[in-house]
Amino acid sequence: MYTITKEVYFCYGHRLMNHPGKCRHLHGHSVKASISIRQEQLNDQGMVCDFSDIRDAVEAYIDQYLDHNFLLHKDDPIIPMLIANNERFLALDEHPTAEVLSKMIYRYLRQAGLNVAQVVLWETASAHACYSEDSPRL
Repeated sequence: MYTITKEVYFCYGHRLMNHPGKCRHLHGHSVKASISIRQEQLNDQGMVCDFSDIRDAVEAYIDQYLDHNFLLHKDDPIIPMLIANNERFLALDEHPTAEVLSKMIYRYLRQAGLNVAQVVLWETASAHACYSEDSPRL
């Protein structure tokens, strides 16, 4: 099995409602996402896929939905104020944690046809979350 990994970087703001610590307040992160793609066979150029294919697929998604955006739970009471002030935000059914964001990126890339092994989202230099599924598609 061959695996390659591409890293991408972006920024977002969020808060975690009802969190007992500092994360309940609006704050932001500059994150790194590591995207690993696997294949059992290499393509005719001797690659799993071109790194630029991963970049192109994920950057379009990140630019549209995540980068420089406020990611909030759909029940967050600040949403009406953001709407009234024409501010950019994305309301999620789940709390906007690193775990949830790694799953969102993973599932988008799967739908885009990439055989994603895992997505790791580094929220800080010392803390990351990973999402993968048990049965990778080959």
